[in-house]
Amino acid sequence: MISDVLNSNELHKIDPVFGQLSFDNHEQIVFCNDKDTGLKAIIGIHNTVLGPALGGTRMWQYNNEWEALNDVLRLSRGMTFKAAITGLNLGGGKAVIIGNAKTQKTPELMRKFGEFVNSLSGKYITAEDVGMTTEDMDTVREVTPYVTGISQSKGGAGNPSPVTAYGTFMGMKAAAKYKFGTDILEGKHVCVQGIGNVGEALVEHLTNEGALVTISDINEDRLKEVSDKYNASIYRGNDIYSEEMDIYAPCALGATINDETIYKLKAQVIAGAANNQLAEEHKHGTILRERNIVYAPDFLINAGGIINVYAELENYDRKEIMRKTENIYNTTLEIFDYADKNNITTQAAAFNIANERIEARKKANS
Repeated sequence: MISDVLNSNELHKIDPVFGQLSFDNHEQIVFCNDKDTGLKAIIGIHNTVLGPALGGTRMWQYNNEWEALNDVLRLSRGMTFKAAITGLNLGGGKAVIIGNAKTQKTPELMRKFGEFVNSLSGKYITAEDVGMTTEDMDTVREVTPYVTGISQSKGGAGNPSPVTAYGTFMGMKAAAKYKFGTDILEGKHVCVQGIGNVGEALVEHLTNEGALVTISDINEDRLKEVSDKYNASIYRGNDIYSEEMDIYAPCALGATINDETIYKLKAQVIAGAANNQLAEEHKHGTILRERNIVYAPDFLINAGGIINVYAELENYDRKEIMRKTENIYNTTLEIFDYADKNNITTQAAAFNIANERIEARKKANS
């Protein structure tokens, strides 16, 4: 579920923050605690060279604080490169709230979290992520202007999930074009793992194009609901990675491509909305390349959400949101071409291009 989590025997050997495997020269880590509301949150600000750090808030019942810290470090780093590769003038940040979103989230807790966000004076701008809703962002907006993803009725761009799904769909079509010679997904077997708001919207796009969709999720009620709605097959086995499929679309939590799964995988393309799909970027990216499996970098093709909320900062309309999101198709093909020409993985290619933009801005600023 969450990768790079250290076992108990390793914890005493490293520094609590700077020694974390996922620490990547982060600019700032903010630990937020409030006894009255029960708030325990961590805000990670990775890089602000291109602009303020924007990234959603995830509420999750982590097994321990180390797991939460590791998650926010990985996610905030990913947001830096997501904004850079998409051409947005934003930095990378993310927040996690430790707790069960269904039973522990209250308006008071969200407002207190908003106060912590406000204390950073715009260096970090929050939005919704796993365990959060547009209504939660409206509550945060009561105490800070540094929040996006608020309701359209309040002047926001609304729920980013459909746009995230559309960008993922565009990236998947580009990957299919590269691998199969056509971006038409009709007849292709696509396994969508995780059918939350983004996953379901992706299933809708795939169904409309005539793909053969299999869905997997831990929530049985959601499985039945989405299956009935789109006539998708439900995966009932014990090892989805060993199943025959054309495209694997991870849309739940990260690190599903790991030492245990990578050699089982029979898909020819990996293109999904989950963040940090590779448990170890270099190692697993290299193995996928050796196995001739096309990997569409997650932080590129799931960037529709950040494009959507960025509209609230730059005041562009829905038409421009969709135009920028559709361009993920072209950028994905450019990444594949760059990787081929430089004999590197697609993940490394995407990071290189994003880093080039960050370094150019850093040089200009100095």
